[in-house]
Amino acid sequence: MAEKNISEEKLDRAEAAERLRAIADDLESDEEFHIDIDNKTITLHPRDSLGFEVGVRERSSILRGSRESVTIKMDWRAK
Repeated sequence: MAEKNISEEKLDRAEAAERLRAIADDLESDEEFHIDIDNKTITLHPRDSLGFEVGVRERSSILRGSRESVTIKMDWRAK
């Protein structure tokens, strides 16, 4: 059974950097990895080796203006 949880919020750059640092610190520090999505905390168990992907998208639109986005994806087989 697959369950997908997504959190989307507006942050300033400093808040976004702080959130990424907290995720990185938790990923590095323990065998369990805790991530807050909306009103719940999800506990994951990453392996020592995991897949890591960074994607960048640049879009240009005359009517809507230019937009840029970065997507970071990590995945692993559950223990």
